[in-house]
Amino acid sequence: MIKYNIRCHNKHEFESWFSDSKEFEKLKEKKLLECIFCSSKKIDKSIMAPMVSGTKQIDDKIGNSNSLKNKKNQLLQLRKFVENNFEFVGENFSTKVREVFYDNKSKKTIYGTTTSEERKELEEEGIDLLSIPWVSKDN
Repeated sequence: MIKYNIRCHNKHEFESWFSDSKEFEKLKEKKLLECIFCSSKKIDKSIMAPMVSGTKQIDDKIGNSNSLKNKKNQLLQLRKFVENNFEFVGENFSTKVREVFYDNKSKKTIYGTTTSEERKELEEEGIDLLSIPWVSKDN
């Protein structure tokens, strides 16, 4: 397994794991990679550096375990808010979001899952979506 820093053309950076470097290139060529922030398909590897543990200077720059726990807790709070205030529509998301979008009277808030192809179709229709990292509650 290999971890790459990934960057989209909108300069969003994130990390992802691949079985090897050929896997990254294969997925990129097939346009199966997308930015977790803006869903852009224009993805490249970013500058990477090896991880050296045990130095305070590195911990300060990348965040210590308390910082990571705080970020996870923030994502869990966001998940809880979405689950408590939005209706889960599951895999019917693309259909349901169109119903809400084209019904000017509806103020319904929903969440669910969609394929990258459905997401692209929705984007072409002018429907903006937001992807949220869905942190597991029990991890």
